[in-house]
Amino acid sequence: MPHRPYIVGNWKMNGLRAAMSEARSIDRGAQRHPGVRVGIAPPFTLVHAMAETGQNLFVGGQDCHAQPSGAFTGEVSAPMLKDAGAVFVIVGHSERRAMHGESDAMVQAKADAAIAAGLDVIVCVGETEAERDAGRAEAVVDAQLEGSLPRGEGDAARVTVAYEPVWAIGTGRVPSVDDVAAMHAAIRAHLLAIYGDGGAAVRILYGGSVNAGNANELLAVAEVGGALVGGASLTADSFLQIVAAAGPAED
Repeated sequence: MPHRPYIVGNWKMNGLRAAMSEARSIDRGAQRHPGVRVGIAPPFTLVHAMAETGQNLFVGGQDCHAQPSGAFTGEVSAPMLKDAGAVFVIVGHSERRAMHGESDAMVQAKADAAIAAGLDVIVCVGETEAERDAGRAEAVVDAQLEGSLPRGEGDAARVTVAYEPVWAIGTGRVPSVDDVAAMHAAIRAHLLAIYGDGGAAVRILYGGSVNAGNANELLAVAEVGGALVGGASLTADSFLQIVAAAGPAED
């Protein structure tokens, strides 16, 4: 792996103020795994509180607008996230692409805006079940990478890619180890084509029904540099088991 493994929890639309107790437990647990970079993307309402209290967590946003400000009711800009204490933002999640019609160009614009604001970005890509069944999985992901990744000088150092097969998100289904290895190898090749030598250092996370039971196997796959975790990141008990799979604890 080019860096220490990166385990990121995406809380999605979950978490009231009471959930800060879980965040504090995750923060304390992360301290025992200094070899693992641990991040959480809570709902926007908790970004500031989590960034203020967390000592060992990297806190991020789940999305951002492509513009820094303006008449965009209900949206959150990258500078706002930065101001709230976030250090990264997730862009292009399949739920955003599917539910909000986000195109690759929109995702790239958001990634550009995030980097301009001083945030790192996690760019999500992944195929649907129909696309995989049609033998188009790698072609679909290649096209998403081509259209979604930021291309500015030095951007590779701010980018993480998360491969999340759409059909595995929240379903309990996970691709075979061979399928994960093949896709991550294809993504690495595309990153090298886009960024040159800088593409070798971009982390590639796997996401899609990652849990304590399969984390060891998935994180051992070549080119898997961490995990983007959904439901299993909502409690310290389940999330820290995945963190432990990425790196041993220190006493």
